[in-house]
Amino acid sequence: MIEALKNSLIDNWPFWVVSVTLIVAAVIDGIQLKVPNWITLPMIASGWLYSIISYSFAGEAWYAGLAWSLAGTTLGLALLLPAYAIGGMGAGDVKLLAGVGAWVHCGDTLMAFCVSVIVGGIIAIGQIAWHRGFRKHFKQMAFIANEIIIVKNPETLAQIAAQRKSSMCLLPYGIPICIGTIGYFAWMGLLV
Repeated sequence: MIEALKNSLIDNWPFWVVSVTLIVAAVIDGIQLKVPNWITLPMIASGWLYSIISYSFAGEAWYAGLAWSLAGTTLGLALLLPAYAIGGMGAGDVKLLAGVGAWVHCGDTLMAFCVSVIVGGIIAIGQIAWHRGFRKHFKQMAFIANEIIIVKNPETLAQIAAQRKSSMCLLPYGIPICIGTIGYFAWMGLLV
């Protein structure tokens, strides 16, 4: 039993690296409302390096590993970049998911993102309920959706969002990314 657990941990160590990094990022995001570059940029670069080395040791072309890692990074960026472009989240959150993509590539990144969106929605509803602000936030959500349809310019939308930020209940999105990604890893048996 212990030997099987040890072998599983050795086989799945990249998922543990990602998980520990996400926990650190989520704690910092929860406290500072910011995921710092000193976490995200090394996470991305080390994911690229890991992919190059792991493909090389597996007897495959190193550039295939890099290509998959770059594809995962790009997917992670692409999934959250629209929300960032209109001021809906910080750049650190976007880079955090890009870091996940660098390590686990496209398929797992997409699934982790989907679970993170669900977790984020649940947390947001919980925050709104805690503050008893359903009516206020529903009106704000409708107003924001209307702005997106009418304004359409991401720069203008980001400026409007920045002005509105102080009146909103903010969700540090590193937390849903952390919970959603680790939850997905655990569900898929990638941590044991």
